[in-house]
Amino acid sequence: MISTDICIIGAGPVGLFAVFEAGLLKMRCHLVDALPQVGGQLSEIYPKKPIYDIPGFPEVKAQELVDNLMKQIEPFKPTFSLGERVDGLERLADGSFRLTTSDDTIIEAKAVVIAGGLGCFEPRKPVLENLEQFEGKGVAYMVKDPEKFRNKRVVLAGGGDSALDWTIFLADVAERVTLVHRNETFRGAPDSAEKVFELAQAGKIDLVLSANLKALSGNGHLNAVSMTTKEEEITVETDYLIPLFGLSPKLGPIADWNLAIDKNAISVDTFDYSTNVPGIYAIGDINTYPGKLKLILSGFHEAALMAQSAFKHVYPDQKLSFKYTTVNGVPAF
Repeated sequence: MISTDICIIGAGPVGLFAVFEAGLLKMRCHLVDALPQVGGQLSEIYPKKPIYDIPGFPEVKAQELVDNLMKQIEPFKPTFSLGERVDGLERLADGSFRLTTSDDTIIEAKAVVIAGGLGCFEPRKPVLENLEQFEGKGVAYMVKDPEKFRNKRVVLAGGGDSALDWTIFLADVAERVTLVHRNETFRGAPDSAEKVFELAQAGKIDLVLSANLKALSGNGHLNAVSMTTKEEEITVETDYLIPLFGLSPKLGPIADWNLAIDKNAISVDTFDYSTNVPGIYAIGDINTYPGKLKLILSGFHEAALMAQSAFKHVYPDQKLSFKYTTVNGVPAF
C-alpha cells in the first residue's frame, strides 16, 4: 500500500506542476496515469509539437516541456503508478481517501487531485464512408514524429491550435502542405492564424477554406482527398491526411464518484479549484467553470491555488505561511 499526502490522478503537465506547488508546501505526492509514461497528451500524441504560450519560452517542444517539469519536481521525490487506471475511490473514517487502481495498487491519501486532462480521450473523426480503410495507411490522427512526413504531401484538416501549429511546422518539413477548414476564420490563436495566412499568400502552403472533406481514395494506401467548397469539388493528391478535430472526452470511472459533472467536465470552485466533494480537487482541462480557458498556462495557475487550499485540508492544525521561492528557494525532501 502507498501512503501519501496528495494522490494526483494524471501525470500530464498540469499534474506534474501540481507536484512542484505541493512540494513547496512540504506535501508529498503520488501520481497515477493510465499511460505508460509521464507527460499526458504532450508525450503520447504530439511530443515534438511546438508550444508557444509558456512564459519564458518563445517556443518549446511538448516533450521538452515535460522533461523540464520532471527536472523541476525532482527535489520533491514524487512517486508514480504508470500504466494504471484509478478504478475505485472511497472515503475512510478519518476523512482521507483510499484509491484502487486497475493493477490493484492501493493508495491512501489525505487529498485527491484530478488532473486527468480530458480523461480517457479519443480523436474526433470526420464522417467519411471509407475512413477506416485508410487508418494507419495514410490517415493519422496525431503527429508523433514529424520526420515521418518529410518530403511527403500532407493534408491537414481543422481550425484549432493543433491544426494551425502543425501547418506552420510541417510547412518546412513536408513536400507540400494543404490545410482544409470548414469556415473562413480559425478557432486557434490569432497569431498562428496570421502566420498560416502569410504562408498561403507566399505560396508555401495551400489553404482551402469553407470546405468539407468528402471522400478518400487510394489503392492500399491513401493517395487523394476530395473536398467540397460552395462552388466546386476539389481533389488533392496526398500521401497523408491528418484530421485534427480535437478529442472526445470520456471521464471513465471518475464519472461514478458523485462529483458535479457538466458536459463531461468536473465543476469546480475557482477560489481553490475544489469539487463538490471535500478533499477532492480538479485542475487542468478536466475541470470547468465560467470563463474556463483550456490552456496549460491556466492549469498551472489552478495548480498553485489548489495547493494552498490542499495544505489546509491535509494539515488543518498548521499555519500556512506563503513565501516567494526567491526568498526560500526550493526545499528538498
